[in-house]
Amino acid sequence: MAWTTEERYRPYDQWSPAYIEKIKKETASSPWRTNFHIETPHGLLNDPNGFSYFNGKWTLFYQYFPFGAAHGLKSWVHTESTDLVHFEPTGTVLYPDTPLDSHGAYSGSGFEIDGKLFLFYTGNVRDENWVRHPYQIGALMDPDGHIEKMDQILIDQPSDTTDHFRDPQIFQYKDQYYAIVGGQNLDQKGIIKLYKAVNNDYRNWEFVNDLSFANDQTAYMMECPNLVFVDDQPVLLYCPQGLDQSVFSYGNIYPNLYKIAESFDPERADLVQVGPLQQLDYGFECYATQGFTAPDGRAYAVSWLALPDVSYPTDRYSYQGALSLVKELHIKDGKLYQTPVPAVSSLRQGEETFSPKEKTNNTYELEITIPEGEQSELVLFANHASQGLSLRIDTINGEVILDRSQCGEPFAQEFGTTRSCTIAPKETTARIFIDASIFEIFINQGEKVFSGRVFPDEDQSGIALTQGTVTGKYYPLDYGRKTN
Repeated sequence: MAWTTEERYRPYDQWSPAYIEKIKKETASSPWRTNFHIETPHGLLNDPNGFSYFNGKWTLFYQYFPFGAAHGLKSWVHTESTDLVHFEPTGTVLYPDTPLDSHGAYSGSGFEIDGKLFLFYTGNVRDENWVRHPYQIGALMDPDGHIEKMDQILIDQPSDTTDHFRDPQIFQYKDQYYAIVGGQNLDQKGIIKLYKAVNNDYRNWEFVNDLSFANDQTAYMMECPNLVFVDDQPVLLYCPQGLDQSVFSYGNIYPNLYKIAESFDPERADLVQVGPLQQLDYGFECYATQGFTAPDGRAYAVSWLALPDVSYPTDRYSYQGALSLVKELHIKDGKLYQTPVPAVSSLRQGEETFSPKEKTNNTYELEITIPEGEQSELVLFANHASQGLSLRIDTINGEVILDRSQCGEPFAQEFGTTRSCTIAPKETTARIFIDASIFEIFINQGEKVFSGRVFPDEDQSGIALTQGTVTGKYYPLDYGRKTN
């Protein structure tokens, strides 16, 4: 379907019940619906938002366009969890229904303040000439899920940025509230701006400075910046759109990267002794990652398993997008390690010694080990000809190669069908989660991660070992119900 601007921004109440029922049925007929990941009942899901701890539970919103696989008039859908695995929708939605967010509730963050959840987000507004006005605005959600929007602009578009100014993240550092906002300066270079809450009042923000983080000045936009304190060290997660490949080589249309600093100097807006750019995820789909530091000091992150400006096979079923598993973050040897939260093991419905399988329900977990001195190939979503998602782990030369060229319906081929990373040439472990059309692969306890989508053919549900030696465990998984 070719979406017009009028259709993308049609008010929610102008879509007919018959149309909604039609696309619900289309989405339900998809062969690729997931079981333990968050996805929508219909329409498009994109960025995770408002990831926080509130009222004794974990809160996670997702950005949502309900009316098809298109980017249009966005809202936020609220889910909550007690274990960071089972997220349930509450029925609370942040709608684009005021003059300050009339053309979309764009991305933002959440933080519990005085018994309410402060939601800090970008209100997308277009005037009669279709000129964009990005407003950083706020809302308060009470424990019953009632949302009251603030009728003021908290941070207006600065004079030194274009209308690409969005995605505020509020965080607390040494008992003081700060926020960073991604943007584009007048030279069309990506920047991140740092703000401080005056007298610690979240309704009153003052500009500190552009954040200093060894910005190479080649990206044209910094989307979804998050400053997370991992093991007490500042880690900047961000999506530098248009980053020059000579600065950092990446395969996806837009990268999701990170930098680790020794410390944070808020008075100078400086990440002190910032380290090199590093890849957050080596797979095909990982974007708009949102992280936060929980009240107990642990740091978590969740990602959108899709990319902007890319079409997916689910589009024809009137939906697109999913969220990753929640990952706990740690720093080791100057690298960010990402591991699934412990409660994900509650999905296990049994345990078997690993062996190849002709058929599974494509909803399982593997914990495997490849010995030193081996070149092994495991094919997930395999058919009888061992065609599927190829995972090659080479502990002789120290390399992992993932190839989806033989796995079901092709898409986004202009960005390549293989991804790879280097590893130490020694015994290597992999923890693999398969969920209908999603894979998340954690190499060596989360030192390297590969995430993405595949859309397998009907006969692609096996596990094949085509080369080398692999030992480990197989766990069938069950969420308990569909997540949508």
